[in-house]
Amino acid sequence: MSEDQRPDGPQPEPLRFFGTTWVHHDGGYAARRVAVAAGSLAAAAAGALVLRFAVQGVTIAEAGGLVNTLLVAAFAICSALAFRRTWTGFRQRPEPLADEAAEKSMRSIRAIGFVGVLLAYFVRSLTEAPGEKLLRAEYEAERAAHERRRAARTGNPAGRGAGEQTRKRKRR
Repeated sequence: MSEDQRPDGPQPEPLRFFGTTWVHHDGGYAARRVAVAAGSLAAAAAGALVLRFAVQGVTIAEAGGLVNTLLVAAFAICSALAFRRTWTGFRQRPEPLADEAAEKSMRSIRAIGFVGVLLAYFVRSLTEAPGEKLLRAEYEAERAAHERRRAARTGNPAGRGAGEQTRKRKRR
């Protein structure tokens, strides 16, 4: 086992569509990034087409220019809000208690503005796996803290070499 994959040390958190391949950029990481980018862009285009059909249906029903404008504005605003919320989620974790109510209220906005969520995935996957930067920072901090704790302990047999253990047994 390599040093990064010790069972006693911190383990990386898997990312959606990537698992733990983001740690060393192995296991088809590049292909997965291309697939996520292409898939999210294709899904966003298909979603935009569906929304266009919805707007055309309202237009055909002759609901009026104000209703059409409000409908398009609602889709655009919800998509922008969903994009921003998703993009922020790639950089920082939400506060557990404070954002619980906010997450519940954002569900409907994200459902309506799903095109924004898909576009956020597309744009982020052009540079990295969506959420990789956040998880990498957390994982590196956990590893550093684990190494500090492990090095600070005295008498840790795992930290000693085999020769040192043998010498200590002989002295006794």
